[in-house]
Amino acid sequence: MAQFTVNAARLDPYKNFKFRVKWDGRYVAGVSKVSPLKRTTEVVKHRDGGDESSSRKSPGRTEFDAITLERGVTHDVEFEQWANKVWDYSNAQAGPDQRLQEVSLADFRKDIVIDVFNEAGQKVLSYQVFRCWVSEYQSISDLDANANAVAIQHIKFENEGWIRDVGIVEPKEPTYSDPA
Repeated sequence: MAQFTVNAARLDPYKNFKFRVKWDGRYVAGVSKVSPLKRTTEVVKHRDGGDESSSRKSPGRTEFDAITLERGVTHDVEFEQWANKVWDYSNAQAGPDQRLQEVSLADFRKDIVIDVFNEAGQKVLSYQVFRCWVSEYQSISDLDANANAVAIQHIKFENEGWIRDVGIVEPKEPTYSDPA
């Protein structure tokens, strides 16, 4: 069992705006939003025949919610290439004599890593998410000539679980002295 050390000098919780997402061994450019990591365990109710009127509860099946990543639209094709491994329009529309496979079952699943950093840029949390595959892909958000916003793309991926990397220990935060 891993030992957790607590930094008694740190009073503030970590912020939610310094993070990076990694797959295939490298960080993915421009991810600006990650949905929560959430799991839910079903409650199985049961009672013995001799019980008066109360039931007992036991844990049942655990489900892991899908995770959504968002980022601004650029020429980077990482989201699109991963989404195309599940279904690719150009391959699906090929004629019967030149039909290519619509999916890439060999490598459509990826393990991803979500790293969280403190204000000093030190990694403080890391989560490994297992056997992910893209269930929804939005290549571009609404286009509106009257808006003043960034075009956003997103992927939603299913997963089969996640764990916190307990090997990441709380770093000693640097202190900065006044140069004067």
